[in-house]
Amino acid sequence: MAIDLNGKRFELLKEAVPSLSRVALLINFSTPSKDTIKLHQTAAEALGISLWPVEISNPDDIEPAFDKIVQDRADGIVRGPASGLFDWRAQVGASALKHRLPIMTYIAEEVPYGYLMSYGQDLPDFFRRAVAYTDKILKGAKPADLPVEQPTKFKLVLNLKTAKALGLTLPQTLILSADEMIG
Repeated sequence: MAIDLNGKRFELLKEAVPSLSRVALLINFSTPSKDTIKLHQTAAEALGISLWPVEISNPDDIEPAFDKIVQDRADGIVRGPASGLFDWRAQVGASALKHRLPIMTYIAEEVPYGYLMSYGQDLPDFFRRAVAYTDKILKGAKPADLPVEQPTKFKLVLNLKTAKALGLTLPQTLILSADEMIG
C-alpha cells in the first residue's frame, strides 16, 4: 500500500514545496526491489520531478548520505521502504533539518522527529483491525476464509515547526486537509 500512494505523496510534497524538482529517495538496497525504485521514479516523473535512490543501510550512513544529497542539489527527500530507517528516525530528521531539506514519509510516527510531512495508512487503525482479525481466529474462524483487507483510512500529518525551520509557508489548502498538525 505504501507504494500505491507514491503519486499522492509526491503531489503533497510538491504542494508544500512548489519549486521541488530534484528529490532523493532514501532506501536500504536490502529492502526494496528495483521495481519499487522504478515505481517511485514513475510517480515523481509524472510531476516533473527527478528522483534518484540514496542508500542508508546503517546509522553511520546517515550524515554522509545527507552530505551527498546536498551535493547532488536535491530540494527534497522521500523516505522509501527501508529496514532500519524507522529506528533511526531521530537521526534522519535531525540531518534533514540540519541540511534544510523537507522530507516526506509514509509513517506518521516519524513526523515529530523533524520530517515535514507524512501521508499513509493510519497504523493505529490498522493494528486495531488486526486485533479484530485475531479475535475472529481465536473464536474459530479459519484464516483462509477471512477476506484480505486493504487499509481504508489514510492520514496526512504536517509538522509546522519543521516547515517554519525550513522557511516554508505551507498553503492553506494543505493545512486544511491535514488530519494532524505538529507544532
